[in-house]
Amino acid sequence: MKTGAKEIIEKLHPFEIKAISALKDGMALDELSEKSGLKEIEAMRALQWLENKGLVKIKTEEKNVIRIESNGRTYLRDGLPEKKILGAIKSSPLSFDKIKKELKLGNEEFNVCIGLLKSKMAVNIKEGTLEITAQGANLIGKETLEEKFLRRLSKTEVQANDLSPEERFAYGILKKRKDVLREDNIKIRSAELTELGRDIKKQKPETADLVERLTQDMIKRGSWKGKSFRRYDIKINVPQINGGKRHFVNQTIQSIKRIWLDMGFKEMAGPMLDTSFWNFDALFTAQDHPVRELQDTFYIKNPAKGRLPNKEIVQAVKEMHEGGGGIGSSGWGYKWDPEEAKKNVLRTHTTILSAKTLAKLKEEDLPAKFFSVAKCFRNEALDWKHLFELYQVEGIVVDPDANFRNLLGYLKAFFNKLGFERVRIQPAYFPYTEPSAEVHVFHPVKKQWIELAGSGIFRPEVVVPLLGKDVPVLAWGMGLERSISEFFSISDIRQLYSNDLKQLREIKIWR
Repeated sequence: MKTGAKEIIEKLHPFEIKAISALKDGMALDELSEKSGLKEIEAMRALQWLENKGLVKIKTEEKNVIRIESNGRTYLRDGLPEKKILGAIKSSPLSFDKIKKELKLGNEEFNVCIGLLKSKMAVNIKEGTLEITAQGANLIGKETLEEKFLRRLSKTEVQANDLSPEERFAYGILKKRKDVLREDNIKIRSAELTELGRDIKKQKPETADLVERLTQDMIKRGSWKGKSFRRYDIKINVPQINGGKRHFVNQTIQSIKRIWLDMGFKEMAGPMLDTSFWNFDALFTAQDHPVRELQDTFYIKNPAKGRLPNKEIVQAVKEMHEGGGGIGSSGWGYKWDPEEAKKNVLRTHTTILSAKTLAKLKEEDLPAKFFSVAKCFRNEALDWKHLFELYQVEGIVVDPDANFRNLLGYLKAFFNKLGFERVRIQPAYFPYTEPSAEVHVFHPVKKQWIELAGSGIFRPEVVVPLLGKDVPVLAWGMGLERSISEFFSISDIRQLYSNDLKQLREIKIWR
């Protein structure tokens, strides 16, 4: 006995012992089931376990088998309908209607038969009647290729690859007809013993003296003492079980929300459809800015326009755009158009939530901290790195005593909690903020710095019209999808929402 064979035998399940005892090289699964007394599913399971232990090798052969169906059996018993037609018109021509009525043929089957008979020059059609030709008269007493093929199928299994040219011709004709033949793709599994398997089989393994289960009763009575138990096979392959879980994007959203809530922030919410006033004007985006063009933004046709907020805020935003609002800014220096501001738009960013939140705050509400993780929409061409519907993570801190150092602290704390140990901030430009900064994190696998977010302190041109005075507002934003793609090993951003079941089952859990 080879080294380790005894231990292997002690691991064998009763199914495996029955299978290996009955198995001969090249034996098919159905034969093994019959010889071993196992059900076919039990025999298959036993072979898989034995293969895991290196005792057998399973071979799978695929083949296409042609089988006869109900109409085929009827044709074989009663004759082909085209042969019946020839018999009916043997003595004299008959009309189409009379042939169909006498032979009880449907229009579809009758038309198929006529096509076949014409292709064999067995009939002539004259003024709605069918008459037999000399060739047709000869066919009546002969067995056709189709009939020969049906007869063979009734006696034995036929593989598509084994057809003779004549049978292939007959098959081509018959398979066009309903419920005559069908072709099944079947898998034939067989197995052969490995060298180790042959050695194990020679030992004639038995499990009569091995206990399969340690029961509660055996423990109570102490009857387990002196017994030999079947060994656990801890290396055996077991079916993978994928537990129920949230969509992995939703996992990250919930995690990110939890981080901000734990840091004392309140969540902002608002409609996805709003006016250009809140989406652009309130954030000091000029009305002739390219970002407001249709190629970048989804405008709504019905209703095309919405309502502006209270007159005080509208007037303050108007004055800021036209002349700087008396705070030392030059504004944009044009005549602000309220009709342009009324245009309805799918929000292009969640900074709109920050603007609307600022407009609702009162003196007694300060200091205050808010965040959002919400959808926004961009008129982008869909490709591996662009989506037209995406999530943005947004945050603001409104505090008279806040400064840029506080902003750095919030950002580092957030990204540390997100799993990035090294965070750095570097100067940048963003239209709503001054000063502005980009947030870079060090990628632990790629060993390089990558940009994940933009940040800064809102410009007075944004804050003053909404809040009524210039108060430091720390702000930041980041795209969710690009930030999490690397963690999930996704290179095409579209895969985040492909809803591929295999991906959803196997993808790892968010940290």
